[in-house]
Amino acid sequence: MRKFNKHLYLLFILFFALCSAHAQDNIPVRSLPSEIFVTVQKASKDTIKWRWKRGGTGNLNLSQSSQRDWAAGGDNFAMSINTYVNAFLYYRKNKNTWDNNLDFNFGYMQATSTGGRKNDDRIAVTTKYGYKIDSSGKLLASFLVNGRSQLFDGRQYFTKDSSQLISSFLSPAYGVTSAGLDYQPDNALSIFASPLTARLTVVLKESLAQKNLYGIGTHRYKVAPGAFVAINYNKEIMKNINYKANLNLFSDYTHNAQDVDMDMSNYINFKINKYISATYSLNLMYDDDIKLFGPNSNSPGLQLQSQIGIGFSMPFKTGYTRISM
Repeated sequence: MRKFNKHLYLLFILFFALCSAHAQDNIPVRSLPSEIFVTVQKASKDTIKWRWKRGGTGNLNLSQSSQRDWAAGGDNFAMSINTYVNAFLYYRKNKNTWDNNLDFNFGYMQATSTGGRKNDDRIAVTTKYGYKIDSSGKLLASFLVNGRSQLFDGRQYFTKDSSQLISSFLSPAYGVTSAGLDYQPDNALSIFASPLTARLTVVLKESLAQKNLYGIGTHRYKVAPGAFVAINYNKEIMKNINYKANLNLFSDYTHNAQDVDMDMSNYINFKINKYISATYSLNLMYDDDIKLFGPNSNSPGLQLQSQIGIGFSMPFKTGYTRISM
């Protein structure tokens, strides 16, 4: 645990250094369409501003390899497909803001030696209401609801034909309800902090609940009070290179409050042209109550997942509902 904390502190320092450096930049108005958090600025009566904004993007990456009588060895056939979809809906009116985001990841691989299995399956939904409480409009009193789970069964594989079920739809699932302050120094960065949070852990499938894999014993659900921090960052850091990051931290007041649970996702999109892009994703997770499988079985640890690919990218058509200000 001490070794993990050192890595976690280093990660925080690097992440906050990037956010601090960004906050000192002056972002020109013409960059607003590329940002995820768009703030309606005060304008003259004849200026048109939007009240609702919707949009998103979808990526599809496909890789395939085959060989025959290859002396170096390897699978005769291997194929993988990975998808990422983000959709958003934002609302702005006077001092009120309402941000809604949906993220979905799914990956599947097929190989001669291992057969078919999924290698990614995540869905997350966040809705956040905010009310501006300062003259600059950068500090908001906010209420946030977040939920994440998966859609399909997940298995631990021993051999190609031997495995056991370890996860399923809503098994596990995590929900957070939180009230706090949201600091938005610009259109790319949001820092939400709350000492008033309830986190719900659900294991809907009875057979999985009995295995006690997710830190709630053999129960089907658990509600825990705690403190919650969510940091979101989304910006075109260089021409045609967009970086999106999300960091969630939770401390359970009732159980080992010093052991902070972490869920962090990083996504970089290298745009080649309108429809082709290369992507890299890095996801990190630590939960002191989740036991890992394999060599570190029966003990918690840092979970890491990374993917790189090149494929088809389709931005969703961005729509606005305009009003006269």
